[in-house]
Amino acid sequence: MIPDPALASPLAPEPTDDRRQALVLVTGPSGAGRTTAINVLEDLGHEVIDNLPLSLLARLLEGPPLTRPLALGLDVRNRDFTTDALIDTIDRLAQRPELALQVLYLDCDEDELVRRFSETRRRHPLAPEGGPAEGIARERELLEPVRRRADVLIDTTGLSPHEGRAEIERWFAPPKGRTLAVTLHSFSYKRGLPRGLDLVIDCRFLRNPHWEPELRPLDGRDAAVDAHVAGDPRFDGFFTSMCDFVLPLLPAYHAEGKTHLAIGFGCTGGQHRSVAVTERLAKTLAKEGWQVSKRHRELERRAGTRVPQAARGQVA
Repeated sequence: MIPDPALASPLAPEPTDDRRQALVLVTGPSGAGRTTAINVLEDLGHEVIDNLPLSLLARLLEGPPLTRPLALGLDVRNRDFTTDALIDTIDRLAQRPELALQVLYLDCDEDELVRRFSETRRRHPLAPEGGPAEGIARERELLEPVRRRADVLIDTTGLSPHEGRAEIERWFAPPKGRTLAVTLHSFSYKRGLPRGLDLVIDCRFLRNPHWEPELRPLDGRDAAVDAHVAGDPRFDGFFTSMCDFVLPLLPAYHAEGKTHLAIGFGCTGGQHRSVAVTERLAKTLAKEGWQVSKRHRELERRAGTRVPQAARGQVA
């Protein structure tokens, strides 16, 4: 029997124990990363079902607990979706003592959602005949009560797929299965610091390839630029000291349960010095066996691309 929803508790669920069925409801506006989150949860060992009709949810949970956590993707495309029905479902499930429920809401700025739909050229489910902006606005308004009910809220605005995955793992990976992923960012101070950095290192003291006409059109991934930056008499001491600082931190952060560390390297234009240092440190960390990826913000902005996720011990 399902209790009266009026008795539902507004508090977040208690930590999961072995006697309760772990259940994650994944929702959020279209384009915010719900499908990516479902895939990450599946990789973490959850049994996943996407776009399950709400009317079938109670039937799915009948019987003894499953042997692994369950993750369900819910959005406005569900056959019998309404905001009231989803809130009612969440409140009812929260009252069932045999369930450890968490609501994961993937959010994103409206402008970023418009950009994502424009890039993929997909129609928005709430505006099949018009532009995505109208559908995005309607969907965000429709889901706002669900957003307020969420136990875990992740804003994917500005996050790369790698960073988004790391954030989901931070919340849902079993403690023994967590690894520390390191993301290295190069950036220009002119455009401000990237979001979410844990450590920032200023590279503007190194000699600048910008003032060499033959190096100016190149970037820090080019061997000639790398050699120019590394040829600064201050470089060897700086890079050695930086590695001596960073490498002992990684196992310490990992031991404390941190799953993602973001380190930023800035210079004036984000093209030469910061890129060269980022490339060198990425190779060093990869050789030490750490999962490391790179993001060169200014180079990506010009090219309109993002760096793909790297595998453990490899550099993207």
